[in-house]
Amino acid sequence: MAATQFLCFGEYLLYKSGNSYSINSCETIEVFYNIRTDLDKLKYTSFITKIINDVTTENQNTYKVLQLYLNTLYIISETNKNLSLVNSVFTLRLMSIIGFRPIIHECKNCKNKEDLSYFSFKDCGLKCNNCGKQDKGAIEINNTTKDAIRYVILSDAKKIFSFDVPEDTIKELKIISKIYLEDKLEKEYKF
Repeated sequence: MAATQFLCFGEYLLYKSGNSYSINSCETIEVFYNIRTDLDKLKYTSFITKIINDVTTENQNTYKVLQLYLNTLYIISETNKNLSLVNSVFTLRLMSIIGFRPIIHECKNCKNKEDLSYFSFKDCGLKCNNCGKQDKGAIEINNTTKDAIRYVILSDAKKIFSFDVPEDTIKELKIISKIYLEDKLEKEYKF
């Protein structure tokens, strides 16, 4: 029974009988105990688990999604990293993995690689100052936020949480990740 609890990661030997599976044996690998003892951590974990359930299906190869999920659970469980930042990083990376990677190297409109200071939800990526001002759905972001978005999307899976940013950048990342998630999945997530 312990191996079937919420947040228990393990190795399971399943037996298929008709349309259902039975567990023959299991070996627990990680139970993320520290999440279970902290309500804030549990709240954030439940939120990302709901998103994972929405974007994956049974019998689908989701190795990269699982890797991101486990790395995120580890960070939540074993560190005191800002949970809003962790959630934003998780969301942006997940969206990239499942096919909604934003354009981050140049302006979506004019292809300018300089002065990228807006994030456009309509055009899924960064825009330069001139093009961003013309896009009513774009929001202005600081350079640290731009660099953080690039880092999250391009970095190695094991290193995506190995940075810290100021509070104003965390707020911008939170807004961007929430709106981007809801726009691409066409679903409102209440947190």
